[in-house]
Amino acid sequence: MTESLNLALRAAGNAAQAILEVYASADFETETKGDNSPLTLADRRSHLAIQSVLEESDIPVLSEEGRSIPFAERAPWTWLWVVDPLDGTKEFIKRNGEFTVNIALINGQDPVAGVVWVPVTGEVYAGWVGQGAYKMTLVAGESVDWDRLKTEGLPLPQAFDRPFTAVGSRSHMSPETEAYFRELEAEHGTVSVLSKGSSLKLCMVAEGLADVYPRFAPTMEWDTAAGHAVCTAAGFRVLRWPEKTPVKYNKEDLLNPWFWVGR
Repeated sequence: MTESLNLALRAAGNAAQAILEVYASADFETETKGDNSPLTLADRRSHLAIQSVLEESDIPVLSEEGRSIPFAERAPWTWLWVVDPLDGTKEFIKRNGEFTVNIALINGQDPVAGVVWVPVTGEVYAGWVGQGAYKMTLVAGESVDWDRLKTEGLPLPQAFDRPFTAVGSRSHMSPETEAYFRELEAEHGTVSVLSKGSSLKLCMVAEGLADVYPRFAPTMEWDTAAGHAVCTAAGFRVLRWPEKTPVKYNKEDLLNPWFWVGR
């Protein structure tokens, strides 16, 4: 597992550098995919950077920007990587910095380790279920491994003096989510609602900046797997909503159910 996490950290760091090179350019070479979501040169370069490192593990890779893999081929996999080379492409295009590189290691259908790297800020979140979750902020081009994260990083969650806090999506707020926030206000009184893009919402719960993250709108497995692992490693739960059963991965349909993150 240490070797696998170190591969994921190296892959995410390389991908972050590839993304920043495009971010600094004048042309993102943006095109529209079949589902009407945007695709940029940064997505493609990040995918290649990650693929070139993870192939050293001999564990198959399921990536948003990789080939479509039939379920019949994926179903027997005991281990797999679930990757989003650039989570938050819309935020990338807006240049607001709220986008991430997501790499998760799945065993069976459960995330057991994950890395979320924020290229613009250099923030790295990593978790190994049963071994803890950590955050570290690096300078551009700096690398990190699991041992250094454990010794120099901040263990998650941290304690903050704040009101009850919920986090939502900046680009995908649904009426159901707004209704849930009103329920929280009825229960807790004043509720602070924060809005973030990409998997940063999961990381905010893992870090202790938010108490709950309801996602009652569509997401895909690669959007959440890495953040899910970090949250679980930090002691939080990621549950289907309203069933309140664990969210699973490598399903036949890669679309996530509605889910809820918290204690």
